[in-house]
Amino acid sequence: MEIKLPSYFKYTVILLGLFLLLHFLQTFSPVLIPICFAGLFALLLLPMTRGMEKRLPRALAIVISLVIVILILGLLIWFLSAQISNFSTELSEINSKLSLLLAKFQTFLFERFGIKPTNKSEFLQKALGNVTQTGTAFLGSTISLTTGALTVLSLIPIYVFCMLYYRDHLRQFMFQFITRDRREPLMETVDNIQRVVQGYLSGLLIVIVVVSILNSVGLLIMGVEYAIFFGVLASILTVIPYIGILIGAMLPAMFVLVNTGSAAQMLIVIGIFGFVQFLEGNFITPYVVGSKVSINPFAAIVALILGGEIWGAPGMILSIPIIAILKVIFDAYGPLQPFGFLLNDVQQETKKNRLLTKLKQRKDG
Repeated sequence: MEIKLPSYFKYTVILLGLFLLLHFLQTFSPVLIPICFAGLFALLLLPMTRGMEKRLPRALAIVISLVIVILILGLLIWFLSAQISNFSTELSEINSKLSLLLAKFQTFLFERFGIKPTNKSEFLQKALGNVTQTGTAFLGSTISLTTGALTVLSLIPIYVFCMLYYRDHLRQFMFQFITRDRREPLMETVDNIQRVVQGYLSGLLIVIVVVSILNSVGLLIMGVEYAIFFGVLASILTVIPYIGILIGAMLPAMFVLVNTGSAAQMLIVIGIFGFVQFLEGNFITPYVVGSKVSINPFAAIVALILGGEIWGAPGMILSIPIIAILKVIFDAYGPLQPFGFLLNDVQQETKKNRLLTKLKQRKDG
């Protein structure tokens, strides 16, 4: 005998389940975040590992793939650390230039609008804070955070190795929950998730390289000091959609303003990053990534905010791949297909339909 439950009871249970899920994600974030990053890296390294496994044992192929990735990341971290170290030695000089710039700005306000200048040292201390102290505190907290995170980050290669080495066993584990007639649709969904994530991650790496080159060239033409550092840093921050490029542009813009005292130079820097962002959003990313991750901007922004609220900066980075995986799952499961449709990018879908219509017309013709 089937028991029918009231609609309000079902919705209450769903809301309670979502609340418990969020609590679970936040409580076990030290464990879940490395596993999620390891899963993304495992999917990214899977094609390389499969290619090596044709000639090498699986374990050796995975180790070689991991070593290549670790060396690349190590060189990048070494470059950024060296640039940050050199940049930190100029903080005292930047502090004095900022004081001079503030004095000029206060004089401008007094001459034009009659606003009396406040005590410069007091204003700097209370409103802006001491740049040297702030920079030292920032570097200290960064080192402390990095030291604490090294233990967690050291687990990611272990997780990646296990995921790649035992991937066949994990596939058989999924088969234990379903009947034989449903295994083919399940594997089709898993393959779709794999293609989407691999396409997104490989495309994102290409976008980061191209954007870093464009940013660095633009700043080098202007003669900005630490141009390559600012260009690479801003391109890396593009892993945080929409917000990362803004954060990456603020630092060189303020650096140029403090060093030159010219608002025009600062606006040119902002213009360079804005132009690169225009190219990245309208030409580079659509061409490189294509329609592999067809998520509409509204859904991406909401996922970005939710990821930041749940897991902070790592959640913002993971938000787009996770929502892309959810969309594949929603599209594959009938009752959840409306949610997949809600996440879908309407513009990309329209372009895809037009292309299919043209191909059909050519075949008919």
